[in-house]
Amino acid sequence: MYPIEMAEIDNEFVQCWKAAGIHLEKQAGGEINSWLRAHLMPPFLDHLSFRLGNQLFFIRIEDIDEQLATPGNPDGLLTLADGCNGHACIMPMKKSGGQWQPVESGWGLLDARTNEAINPPALITDGLIEMTDWELQDFAVQVVQTYLDREGREIMSVNSNPGVQPSLWFVGQDGPEWVCVSVVRYPLSEAPLPANLAKLQEGFNRSGYPGHFAPLAVASVNDPFDPMAASNGNYVPLYRGHGMHVRFEGLEPIASLHQ
Repeated sequence: MYPIEMAEIDNEFVQCWKAAGIHLEKQAGGEINSWLRAHLMPPFLDHLSFRLGNQLFFIRIEDIDEQLATPGNPDGLLTLADGCNGHACIMPMKKSGGQWQPVESGWGLLDARTNEAINPPALITDGLIEMTDWELQDFAVQVVQTYLDREGREIMSVNSNPGVQPSLWFVGQDGPEWVCVSVVRYPLSEAPLPANLAKLQEGFNRSGYPGHFAPLAVASVNDPFDPMAASNGNYVPLYRGHGMHVRFEGLEPIASLHQ
C-alpha cells in the first residue's frame, strides 16, 4: 500500500511556485507547450518539470533564505530525474520587494548535483532518445488524468513511478477512489495487472475505497504495424517528443476483475 504525502501547501509557496513557472515560460519565449508537472498535487518529487526538444528538466524550488516550507526532498528529485533520463535542477528563489524572483540569471536553474548553471536550449540535441519506463508511465498517467478531468472528477494525487501503485487518487461519488495505471509498448498489446493488486484491494477495501484498473497500449505513429516484422523485433521504438498512438478504453472496476 502506498502512503501518499498529503503535505499542506501554504500560500507563500504557491506564490513562489507561480513566479518560478512564469519566469520559465518567459525564458522559453512565452509558453512551454510540454509541461510534465504544472500542478501542486502530491506526492512531490519535483515542483515543476517540462520537456524542451529531446530533453527533460525536473525542478525543485528552494528559498535561499530558508524561510519557505517546500514539499518533497532533494533525493526524490534525483530519483525522478534518473528514472526519466532527465536533468535534475534546483531553482533558487528569493523574495524581494514582496515578489518572488529567481536568484540566478538566465533560466535561473542550477544542476542539482554540480551546482553549475543550466541553459536548457543548449542541451537539446538532434539525437533520438527512447522513452524510459518511468517516462512512459508518466505519459500514461497523464492520459488517465485527462480522462478523469473530462469526467469532472477532482484529482487528489498523481504518482508516475512505474514501481509504485496506485497511480492516481480522485474524488468519486462517495469519497476517495484509486486507480492502478498499467502501460505496454507495441508489439505488446495487453497491459498486465499490477503484481500487488490483490494486496492493494484487500487493504483499501477495509477503508471502503473502491479501485480501478487503467490499461493502456502505446505505439509510435511511425510504426508500419507489420506483425511479421514486429515478431522479429523490427518495430519503431517510442522516441521522446515523437507522436504516439494510444489505446485506452477507460477504467475497469477492480472488483469486477478475475485475478
